[in-house]
This record gives sequence, C-alpha cells and structure tokens, in this order.
Amino acid sequence: MLHVNNLARRIERHRPLIDGAVRRVLDSGWFVLGPEVTSFESKFAAYIGCGHGISVANGTDALRIALLAGGIGPGDGVATAANAGMYSTIAILGAGAEPIFMDVDAQTHCVGIAQVEHAVASGAKAVIATHLYGHGIRGIADIASYCRGRGVLLIEDCAQAHGALIGGRHAGSFGNAACFSFYPTKNLGATGDGGAIVSDDEAFAAKARRLRQYGWSSKYTVELPHGGNSRLDELQAAVLSELLAHLDADNARRRAIAGRYSASIKAKVSLPPIPEIADVGHLYVLRVPAGRASLRAHLEKNGVGSDIHYPVPDHRQPVFGNRFAHIHLPVTEQLAGEVLTLPCFPEMTDEEVGHVIDTVNGWAS
Repeated sequence: MLHVNNLARRIERHRPLIDGAVRRVLDSGWFVLGPEVTSFESKFAAYIGCGHGISVANGTDALRIALLAGGIGPGDGVATAANAGMYSTIAILGAGAEPIFMDVDAQTHCVGIAQVEHAVASGAKAVIATHLYGHGIRGIADIASYCRGRGVLLIEDCAQAHGALIGGRHAGSFGNAACFSFYPTKNLGATGDGGAIVSDDEAFAAKARRLRQYGWSSKYTVELPHGGNSRLDELQAAVLSELLAHLDADNARRRAIAGRYSASIKAKVSLPPIPEIADVGHLYVLRVPAGRASLRAHLEKNGVGSDIHYPVPDHRQPVFGNRFAHIHLPVTEQLAGEVLTLPCFPEMTDEEVGHVIDTVNGWAS
C-alpha cells in the first residue's frame, strides 16, 4: 500500500545524518536547551529571514505562546481560518482568547485580504494566517501591511509551509511572528514532536523565551503569567539542523510530484494549479464534487492510500455544541465535503506517481 506519507523511507534516506546527530548529542550529555537548540534556532531563523528563533515543544504550543507574547489574553478576538484542523483554534482557546472564524478562497483554500478586513472589522485584535497545504498566501504582504496599519497582531501559521517563497521572501517573514511545526510528516520534520516561533521583534522574542520555560525571568523566579514547559530537546534540534540543508531540494521534489498530478489527472475532480515556488507541496489536496467515498474506495482497492484534510470545520466541531451554529462559512463547509489528499512526499518514485495518476484516471465517478 502506498500511503499518503512514508516516514520509514525518509529516515532510511537520511539515516547517516540522523545517526550522527543523535550520537553527537548522546556523547555531549546535554539534552535540554543546550548548544544544539541554540544552533538550530539561529540557523532556522536565518533561513526564514528573521532575527530571532524560539524553539518549543510543538506547533500548537508555538501558536499559543506567540499569542501570549503578542499581548493576547482573555476575551480578545483572534481571527483564524476554520478549515485547518482546529490547531490554531486550540491555541487561541489555550491563550484564553475567542476565535473569530474566517472563510477561505475556493482555489487556494487560504484566507485573503477581504476575509482579514472583515474579521478585523468584527473586532479581531490578532489574525492567524495559515499557509495551508504548503500554499504560500500570495497576498500575505498586503495582509501584513493592513494589520500593521491597524495595530493588529499578525501571526503566520507556517506549519505546512516550510520554505515557501512569496515575492522572494520566505513564508514566515511577513507578520509580527510566525509559527512552525516539526511534526515528523512536515516538510521539515523531526523524529518526534517539535515547533518554533520566529520574529524580528526582540522584545517579543524575549517574552516568548520566558513563556516557554515557566515564565521565568531567572531560574526558579516566575515573572510572567501563563508560562509553561514547552522546550525542543537537543536530539530533535540536532536532527533538524541536519535536515534543514535538504529542505529546498525536498520541496522541489514535492512540487514536481504535485505538478505532474495537476498536469496529468483527467478524472472528474477539481485540481490545484501546477505549483510555483510559493508552493511546497506539503499536501496534494484535490476536490471531488461527487463521489469522494467512491474514489477513496477505488484508490484503496488499487493500493493507493488517501486522507481527508480536514473533514470537520472548526466552527462545527462537537466541542462547541451550538455555540457557533449561527455562523455560516460556505466555502469552508463545501470544502470539508469534497477535499481528498493523495500521496505526495519526496521519496515517492516516478513509477508510484504514475500509478496514482493512472488509478485516479481509472475511476468511474
């Protein structure tokens, strides 16, 4: 079975680098907030084009800490897309804030300036702009300018967009801060959980560093409220430092696979456009206007795995009951019933890509 991702292949391809990184950390005897973390934070921030990097335990913690570091607290409205798996919403709730849900563009599945303007007019003090599926938001510079002019905190959610380039700048370099996940399936993935915040704001970065470790101003002295324990360990930092050098090449391979899909699939489905440099092919998500379950069954029968990213919009999650029943996001709700993810990862062979294309094209809707 060809799955949507295959981490065993990724580990095998990079095994010498990973083994060397692990050995280096074990030999050092330093496992938390040591030289590997410091080195990776510096390398990754420089890669994105920001002055400061703050590593944390996971991507959701990165979003929560970034909101707190940006002054967001109880009762504050934070705008987010409702089609991205609830991760940003969980972070908003964790900061004590209130989600304001935005609809998305039907083509890109990402928010645009019009949705952001509407959310800010509705009272949002912060905006989380998610570069979903690895599609860099083309209008992120305009969104950043708009938010900056109104004193609205802009956090880029780059959990699926490591390395995406928009107008010559990396996704994550436009807002007040950006948040990344290094979950193993990400374009830059660790061998466990991990996350990071990047920013050019020195005071923001200093506050985020304190919040990730109990709110300490010095050891055992808690100065900031809402601190926690959210640290990237030395082992993961060492592995990520080694894999960072391969990120651009891996993204190019992902784009090549996505481009071949978009050029060659002829079934009755709606395809994303052939990717540009702003897209890093984290997920290849098509739309099936009719017969999604049938296509999934056909793929499964022919040895091709698939997934749905994401089946339940945030504002329709059962945890909320009827709290957001009055909200209607037509594009988001339609996408939830149509999206389907095909395998797309750098270690796929050309033959496997061809098999996926042939299998989709062989489906009778």
